Amino acid sequence: MRYTKDWQDYELIDCSSGEKLERWGNQVLVRPDPQVIWRSERVNPKWFSPNARYQRSNKGGGEWQVFSRIPDAWQISYKDLTFNVKTMGFKHTGIFPEQAVNWDLTRSVIKNSGRKDVKVLNLFAYTGGATVACLKEGASVVHVDASKGMTQWAKENAQSSGVADCNVRWIVDDCFKFVQREIRRGNKYDIIILDPPSYGRGPKGEIWHLEDSLYDFVKLIVQVLSDEPLLVLLNSYTTGLSSSVMKYILDDVITKKIGGSVTADEIGLPVSENGGVLPCGATAVWSKNELD
Repeated sequence: MRYTKDWQDYELIDCSSGEKLERWGNQVLVRPDPQVIWRSERVNPKWFSPNARYQRSNKGGGEWQVFSRIPDAWQISYKDLTFNVKTMGFKHTGIFPEQAVNWDLTRSVIKNSGRKDVKVLNLFAYTGGATVACLKEGASVVHVDASKGMTQWAKENAQSSGVADCNVRWIVDDCFKFVQREIRRGNKYDIIILDPPSYGRGPKGEIWHLEDSLYDFVKLIVQVLSDEPLLVLLNSYTTGLSSSVMKYILDDVITKKIGGSVTADEIGLPVSENGGVLPCGATAVWSKNELD
């Protein structure tokens, strides 16, 4: 499993009985996680005095229960990146901290490429963690997400990280349709990052089902890879879509066509209380050159 130990402002303190105990800066939150099926004893006192807990409803959804004063929004940093977080609907905070290991990987590929004109296409880009990371390494980025609100949030993260004036285009669009237009325009990218949701809707109601659409979408994005591509990174939080399945897709669509190799594994977060690692999704990475 791949994970980073370099977080200072985020900590997965413990996890038990379907919940995670986390520290985001100086705010302690309890959030549900369906993968936490074990019922280990909750000995850490912070379980019993969090700032807020997201409580699921039997009717679906849920809400935040706030126990002590908590800001409407606050900032956390990872290395030289700064992100704005807040308690938002459906348990999220605006950042997936396990993705830091992928931010590091992408930055390393850009840095080691020796190029000054690396072009990145970040699809389903959410609040821009990967976008900000790539901009920090001097790459140009096209950031695409179907949500206007998430794209605005990404711009705020870029501002907080000091890269708002870098070479970035912010696109609110359906990712499928955007890539189809890029094919017609003849635009190409050296790095493509894909972090698709299990299910979603585009800005005009377009429906996305990951298992039904992923293979065809990967076949589509190959057509916007440059003549000297560096990386295709595919991430998934869909339980039924394993890292091995994603590796097979990338090998079948990309490696067979242009060479290179694919690595795939779970990504996770270290647990402070017991030294374990919580799995938090999977990533498959195609690269033209061998990764460090």
